[in-house]
Amino acid sequence: MAKRLIIAILLLGLVVGGIVWFKYFRDGMIAQFMAGRVPPPVPVTVQMVDPVTWTPGIDAVGTAISARGVDLAIEAGGLVRSIGFASNDRVTEGQILLQIDDDSERAALAAAEAALGVTQTEAVRAATLTERGVGTANAVETALAQEQSARAQVAQVQTALDAKTLTAPFEGVIGIPRVEVGQYVTPGAIYATLQDLDQMFVDFTVPEQQIGALDLGREITVSTDVGSFSAEGRISGIEPQVDPRTRLVSVRAIVDNPGARLYPGQFLRVRVALPAEEGVITVPQTAVISSLYGDSIYVVKPDGDGLKVEQAFVTLGRRADDRIEVISGIADGDQIVTSGQNRLSNAAKVVIDDTVELSPPATAPASE
Repeated sequence: MAKRLIIAILLLGLVVGGIVWFKYFRDGMIAQFMAGRVPPPVPVTVQMVDPVTWTPGIDAVGTAISARGVDLAIEAGGLVRSIGFASNDRVTEGQILLQIDDDSERAALAAAEAALGVTQTEAVRAATLTERGVGTANAVETALAQEQSARAQVAQVQTALDAKTLTAPFEGVIGIPRVEVGQYVTPGAIYATLQDLDQMFVDFTVPEQQIGALDLGREITVSTDVGSFSAEGRISGIEPQVDPRTRLVSVRAIVDNPGARLYPGQFLRVRVALPAEEGVITVPQTAVISSLYGDSIYVVKPDGDGLKVEQAFVTLGRRADDRIEVISGIADGDQIVTSGQNRLSNAAKVVIDDTVELSPPATAPASE
């Protein structure tokens, strides 16, 4: 019985030992194979670093405001007799837009003019009597004063009569009528809006750090998110103070509005053009790798008969569209990886894949 137990223990030891030996043998062979194995080069796309002409600018959002635009109000109350416009009519300066009932004013004017005629006659009679030595100088002065008072009364009634006829203060496009014929209106009530759409103001704000880049007459470009509208203009005013709550400066520009495609109150994207800069190094944003250690770019270097990459940490600057400025870390003439970085590590071997061709633009816009 003891002999069988000893034989069983020996056999079990041999089996366990064999398993352990096979494990170490297998791990050693795998390590030896991996140590001698050279991974294939990683296919990447590359681009040559070439300085470009960089056009910096200040991007902002603005609001369109008509250069001349008013809400037309009733000057004198009464019943609306007639409306001389329709929605979106283009009216001329002086065109009658609204007529308020003026019968009482016309009657008052007729009475005032009659009274003026009487005072004029009295003044002539007083002057004639004085010349004949019958009248007195005091009577002449009294008659002239009554004539002047009557003239003032006529002017006052004429002003009240004129207030019942409302005309366009300038040429422009008028909006939707807010009153109806026969409606009783009171002074100050808005009856329409009038906008001159030939030129528009654009109001926008910029951070206080960019005040130094602004000056009167500097060119701007405005665009909308609707209808692909774009127009150029110039800065016409800069607020001489910074808003202490927002630290922003208010700026106004004036732009032409061909075809009246831009309306007051519309949202606009504004770009203030700054002087162009030569020799700025830019790269596609896809070439930049961001991590906790900083921003880096893989630079392709020769390695014997092949190529390898070196990870270069860079300092980035301004961005515009799909380009980004590189202040330091790479130089003119470097060949950088633009795609395929997810399989790369420092000193990894690469092969250039030309199936995707990326070339830097001759010029590139920039945002401050």
